[in-house]
Amino acid sequence: QVQLVESGGGLVQAGGSLRLSCAASGRTFSRYVMGWFRQAPGKEREFVAAISWEFARTYYADSVMGRFTISRDNAKNTAYLQMTSLRPEDTAVYYCNLKYRTLEVWGQGTLVTVSS
Repeated sequence: QVQLVESGGGLVQAGGSLRLSCAASGRTFSRYVMGWFRQAPGKEREFVAAISWEFARTYYADSVMGRFTISRDNAKNTAYLQMTSLRPEDTAVYYCNLKYRTLEVWGQGTLVTVSS
């Protein structure tokens, strides 16, 4: 079993920054992808960013490119999402996601609120 625990959400003013963390525990793997998704009120969950564990390849949604940075610490089995230049439209519950072959695990989500 793999568990994901997110932290770092909160309230921030537009233009501010936050860093989210996602710690994986339980069974670990050498090759998997960790990512972040978000879901705003009344909207579908959408992809934000992802990083491959083996080669640290990163992927971003167009809406966050240049403002958000995903990274990881292999020793801590933790992924991070550094968010800068935050906008009110970034307000959402952010979910951490892990994919390995047919296994997919979600975290419980952390709320990010950006005030204008």
